[in-house]
Amino acid sequence: MSQDESNKLARPHAEEPPKAASRSMEPPASFETRPTGAPQDEGGRKPRGKKQFKRDKRDVHGWIVLDKPVGMTSTHAVSIIKRLTKAKRAGHAGTLDPLASGALPIALGEATKTVPFVMDGRKLYLFTVRWGEERDTDDAEGRVTETSAARPTPEAIRALLPAFTGTIQQVPPRFSAIKIEGERAYDLARDGAAVELAARPVEITRLELTASPDPDHAVFEAECGKGTYVRSLARDIGRELGCFGHVSALRRVAVGPFDEETMISLEELEAVCHRAAAGEASLADAILPVETALDDIPALAVGRAEAARLQRGQPAILRGRDAPIFRGPVYVTVAGQLLALAEMDHGEIVPKRVFNLAGLTGSRGVKKG
Repeated sequence: MSQDESNKLARPHAEEPPKAASRSMEPPASFETRPTGAPQDEGGRKPRGKKQFKRDKRDVHGWIVLDKPVGMTSTHAVSIIKRLTKAKRAGHAGTLDPLASGALPIALGEATKTVPFVMDGRKLYLFTVRWGEERDTDDAEGRVTETSAARPTPEAIRALLPAFTGTIQQVPPRFSAIKIEGERAYDLARDGAAVELAARPVEITRLELTASPDPDHAVFEAECGKGTYVRSLARDIGRELGCFGHVSALRRVAVGPFDEETMISLEELEAVCHRAAAGEASLADAILPVETALDDIPALAVGRAEAARLQRGQPAILRGRDAPIFRGPVYVTVAGQLLALAEMDHGEIVPKRVFNLAGLTGSRGVKKG
């Protein structure tokens, strides 16, 4: 990403005001009006209500890594993907703020069983901090709560970054999805309630200053673990530097096994779906296989007999000198097809989640022939 691109932040389009409801037409004077009560047709029967149009849904399995545009919520993104693919089930592997862009992994069908493996993976962010203002949301959408005329030098910023690397204690933003006695923190904050969140440990593997385009802005790259809030990172760095700060632009570059090479834009996906509907392309070529999310755990191929037991949820034992003797999670395949997530225990395979991949399965990136 170029320096100019990382400083840009598109604003979401304002929603159009709802259209006024059309008035019902009064019957002409020559029409005989009926007494009030349940409407009836000429035969005295109650008219049938209009049939609601139901979209055809199908079994679709795999991952779509959406390059989410700025201004779209993660929930809305999932609904769009579900509509385009006609998938029966869909869900995302980690919320991305509306003002952020980049990798939003969306699981379809049986891929939803592998979501925890992605959520537990490392995340890579590119973000811009605007110095001189702290905001109640810790990003550009919020109300200014603190200001400062001081501006940090690149040298001062770099000298501070080691203090924010490794395992650190971080207080999440008041406007976050964390629950407090059953309520989301952002709902309480919007209602004007005092939101006090406790600090918690997060892991930041790498934090670098990549650009200082002007005194008011600095661009960072951060690699971090599950539960890290980039907005909190910007807020805390600004406080330590004595100049305050908030996130003005944020892009998630990678999450788990997914990176920019695996992303697809909405426009690209819509084009594929239209070509697929016309018989000119296959939707499967735009969807990553389910097992793409399982890159960090070993794969284990089994024969038909063992596969039959695992398919029924029963343990299977591998014998012989080539049988694996380690302990830990594996994903099991038979004839090259994903079968189950399992625990390996010295030759015994204990199935934990069994996959049923009947339907359309993702094949993007799979070598053919």
